[in-house]
Amino acid sequence: MTRVPVQLVFADRGAFHELVVQLPASVLARHERIIDALREEPGVTGEIYVDFRRLVAAYIVPEAAAAYEVT
Repeated sequence: MTRVPVQLVFADRGAFHELVVQLPASVLARHERIIDALREEPGVTGEIYVDFRRLVAAYIVPEAAAAYEVT
């Protein structure tokens, strides 16, 4: 299973924290937005916990984006 590095950015009392997670490329391909995959995919929600109150951005790591054909 091919995995894609996704950068998550969280805000916490004025400070920003970044975390890179590896999500299945097949899951990302099924969703228009990364946040939908984070919220709706049982395979993702079973692997990681995301505090959506603090999540401010989620994007494919730019250096890796060219290597994956995720639309």
